Amino acid sequence: MTPELTRLTDVLTPPRGDIPAPDWTAAETALRTAVPADFKALIETYGAGTVDNYLLLLEPGCPNDVYDLLKISAEREEANDSLWEYGDRPEEMETPGNRLICWATTDNGEYLYWLVRPGDDPDTRPILINSASTEDWERYDMTVTRFLTAVLTGEVRSEVLWDRFPLPEHEFRPTRNL
Repeated sequence: MTPELTRLTDVLTPPRGDIPAPDWTAAETALRTAVPADFKALIETYGAGTVDNYLLLLEPGCPNDVYDLLKISAEREEANDSLWEYGDRPEEMETPGNRLICWATTDNGEYLYWLVRPGDDPDTRPILINSASTEDWERYDMTVTRFLTAVLTGEVRSEVLWDRFPLPEHEFRPTRNL
């Protein structure tokens, strides 16, 4: 377990029992890119589920479609392409070959992505967060586990995410309990 994941587990208690690992090879084939190692460790510790009754952590191949990273990422890629035909896209998406992979969503309609650039190192991908209105974007240059820990501890305060997130007492609800 990485120090970042250990710190997250101190803040957000993981579910009990074994979490079956997704088929990462199949996921990376479907996504056409490698998945960051910290995210793999996160999913193998928590699985798909809801953080503080708000943030939906996605898992590749999750039987619950609402939490399926592959399904949601494909849908968001198509939706963003359509939106950006007529509207402004984030500055990072102006570079040819850049694309977004959605790793989490929220109950309010925000989306959390990795910015994937040709030839990049998956473990250093920035996080982009898109508001429900699709107009506002935030960027965080950190791993998913670092970001989640920072948000839950108050070290990072997003202007895009709901102002009532995080809750004072943190809770992770795995999809198997929803």
